[in-house]
Amino acid sequence: MTTRQASDGADRFVLVAGAAGGIGSACALALARAGFGLVLVGRRQEQLDAVGDRVNAEGARAVIKTADLSDPEQVEAAVTSAPGTLWGCVHAAGTNRTGPTLSFSDQDFDLLVQMNIRSTFLLFRAAARRMISTAGGRLVAISSQMGSVGYPGRAAYCASKHAVNGLVRALAVEWAGAGVTVNAVAPTFVETELTAPMFKEQSFLDDVLRRLPLGRIGTAEEVADVVAFLVSPQASLVTGSIVAADGGWTAW
Repeated sequence: MTTRQASDGADRFVLVAGAAGGIGSACALALARAGFGLVLVGRRQEQLDAVGDRVNAEGARAVIKTADLSDPEQVEAAVTSAPGTLWGCVHAAGTNRTGPTLSFSDQDFDLLVQMNIRSTFLLFRAAARRMISTAGGRLVAISSQMGSVGYPGRAAYCASKHAVNGLVRALAVEWAGAGVTVNAVAPTFVETELTAPMFKEQSFLDDVLRRLPLGRIGTAEEVADVVAFLVSPQASLVTGSIVAADGGWTAW
């Protein structure tokens, strides 16, 4: 989605959590091009500032807010930092830890629960409170194809993304009457800072490509375009959906 929204969206802001990451920064830029102001949230100030500069170069306003998304008070502060109407909220923060389940550490499991599930719950709850008090809005979580399937060595990650999908569907039903839509985008593997080390293992890359009918790794920009649609007015009838942007992985 590259065209700008109508001028009545000039005071509408979208909060992007995890905005310093590959998918998060791509979402911020896609939404800036669509005419929204951005609240860029994450832990890394320097990287957030760099994304903010790119958002500003697109002619959009960027507000930078560092926050630990596992802390309810910091989440609330991030949500209230939007200077205009909070129209959208994109949860693109998260992490992954891999390894055989029999030797998987409790600490890594707890980290995935905290970063992938708890932070989504806290952020969407805080954002919905503000949206419901105004005119509704759009919530979009970045899930994964792993939220619909299993994969060796990723039991904890798959569990966390299955949970995100369940949360999205439940919140969509709960908040539909208040004008808040809740959806998720479930991408395939895309080239990011997080996945780059994985692709250096040729056997893993070959296995991933074998499972993708399109035969290629996705890009963060392709995922961001789907997010931008779900935030747009054109997606007014879409809620409770897990939109696969997975190159066909879950189609077979």
